[in-house]
Amino acid sequence: MKFKLPDALKADVPATPWGKILTATPVVMTVIATALAGLASSEMTRAQYARSVAAQRQSKAGDQWGFFQAKRLRSALQRSTLDVLQANGPLPAAEPVQLPEVPAATTPDPVKTALAAVESSQSDADIAPVITRLNFQSLEAALVAAKERTRNFDSLLQPLVKQHEALPATREGIAARLRFSAARYDAEARLNQQVAYLYELQVRSRNFAAGRQDRRRPRLVYGMEASQTAGVLA
Repeated sequence: MKFKLPDALKADVPATPWGKILTATPVVMTVIATALAGLASSEMTRAQYARSVAAQRQSKAGDQWGFFQAKRLRSALQRSTLDVLQANGPLPAAEPVQLPEVPAATTPDPVKTALAAVESSQSDADIAPVITRLNFQSLEAALVAAKERTRNFDSLLQPLVKQHEALPATREGIAARLRFSAARYDAEARLNQQVAYLYELQVRSRNFAAGRQDRRRPRLVYGMEASQTAGVLA
């Protein structure tokens, strides 16, 4: 809708460049105020979305920590059972369990630095400069790669799992199965831990982004109010 001054007001406006500026100022200030209001609303929406994503990632991180704890507990249970078996009679010396080599991680250096900060339980103030330099795409790519490593390791383990399940139910066979299971669960727990840390990194990244947007929004609101005031005065 085109802005038009009433005829009564036009008569009071001098026909000079300054008068033309005063006539156009309310229109310009209204446009600026509308744009700033839209930006302020957008920042609030983006902050809410970032926090929603952070909550989803936190839930998934909790699942991975649950897997980590369950596998560590299973490992401890295997070792406890092995101790009981040894207490009932000596077992022959066993060679170290040989597991498939875990595929190497291809995590970018910035993500590695941020992961090290998260793993060392640094405060938000200390970790903020590191995380704010990351982008969500690089974090998502690192997470996908970590999950792929977990799946590949599980595929490599399957032949060994079947091999140990087929061992005879003798003391030596049971001991070998327990040793293998304990080592297997420890390795799988470390992989789940890595995935959990990456989810935690995404949570912090999204929360920091929401914080930045929350800090921007008041400035945009103040700019909108100033534009409205300038239009009224003009």
